Amino acid sequence: MSSRLLPLLIVLMAAVLLALGVPLAVSVAGAEQQKAVVDRIDDSARFAALAQFVTDGTSGPRRTVPDERLETLRRELGSYHGVYGIRAGVFYRTGVPMANAPDDWSLPAHGEVRDAFDEALLSRRSHDPEQVWPWQRHRLVVASPVIRDGDVVAVVVTDSPTGQMRSRTLHGWLLVGTGEIAAMLLAVGAALRLTGWVLRPVRILDATTHDIATGRLKSRVAAAGGPPELRRLARSFNEMADNVEDVLEQQRAFVADASHQLRNPLSALLLRIELLALELPQNNEEIASVRTEGKRLAQVLDDLLDLALAEHAEPDLRLIDIGELAAERVAAWAPAAEAKGVRLAGDCPATTAWADPVALSSALDAVIDNAVKFTPDGESVEVTVSFNRDTSTVVVADHGPGLTDEEIARVGDRFWRSGRHQNIQGSGLGLSISRALLAAGGGSISYARHRVEEPRGLRVTVTVPRSPPTA
Repeated sequence: MSSRLLPLLIVLMAAVLLALGVPLAVSVAGAEQQKAVVDRIDDSARFAALAQFVTDGTSGPRRTVPDERLETLRRELGSYHGVYGIRAGVFYRTGVPMANAPDDWSLPAHGEVRDAFDEALLSRRSHDPEQVWPWQRHRLVVASPVIRDGDVVAVVVTDSPTGQMRSRTLHGWLLVGTGEIAAMLLAVGAALRLTGWVLRPVRILDATTHDIATGRLKSRVAAAGGPPELRRLARSFNEMADNVEDVLEQQRAFVADASHQLRNPLSALLLRIELLALELPQNNEEIASVRTEGKRLAQVLDDLLDLALAEHAEPDLRLIDIGELAAERVAAWAPAAEAKGVRLAGDCPATTAWADPVALSSALDAVIDNAVKFTPDGESVEVTVSFNRDTSTVVVADHGPGLTDEEIARVGDRFWRSGRHQNIQGSGLGLSISRALLAAGGGSISYARHRVEEPRGLRVTVTVPRSPPTA
């Protein structure tokens, strides 16, 4: 969940930072240009003040009457260009230069300089030139009118390079970007802490739910931080788990008590049937049928009691040799298989795993018993032990009639038996008991077809962990 929640938070925070950073970067660029424009306006105003009182003695280009103020203006413009590298000039309304620096700079017929000059002739000072961005090599043009007796007699034009201004803008953007990156890192760190704080109870709840689902009903959600709603959910979950465990415990106790209490009346009933049989002719079919059903009922009660005890008992987990235990069970069932005409073969290499030896033996007995019971005469049952890094497995494969996919999905349910096998002795609880015994120790049992291409034979896999149990 954190892998989905964290990117969402990061994207949202990045969008917020961009929404704040982009206008700030634009503002920095605008402030730098405004500062340069104000400086140029101040400079052009000073030159306009000097040019205001220059005697207008021109009748053509560069024809001037000697004027001390004109010489001063030319010196100021030359010094200004030499120091700052900014082209500056004062031009009459006709475009004839009054004074300019450098000397070869003249008013062009078109372009930004001409547009600024024409605007100043209308007695309007340049105040809002087009924004120059750091990746543009444009020049900054500012023009101010020279007014005498209310009339515009000349125009001061400055044409500035923008390299320094763009450098300052880039520096400002670098500071903004550094701040954005620092803020983003802080935001990511805060998001990590926030998601960890919010999701930690969820992870604990998920782990506890998995434990309960796999049979560890004693698991509970440990006290943890997080939002109040999740803490309240954890408490409610523990209360629910307690109630479910109490209900299951009552159910197990009822099954165990009922099985135990029914044994005495059933034993008495079977004894009376035996006494009654002494008064009837031998080989009476009705008495034989009643005796058989009574024994079957007794077996069902025994299996119910075993199931209740298996679901309630705590496993005695040990590190045991699975191969050796499986070989013992194969040897124990070999005479019964041979008597039925079934060959029982085992391939049981040594491998260790953590399991309750009694529970695992009982589960293997139930599985091998079923395999031998349903395998026809002349066929074989193979018991194979294998292992990997995490688990050890015992596979019991038979060549019996097999089960369909729908039947395989129901194998192990209590009292379930295939409709095709109702005439075979059994209560339908053996595999349920095996599953309960294995689940108590962290193991499992699964079923599949022995042959994929046809529904023939059953393959039962018993799996136990090789890692030690956690507390």
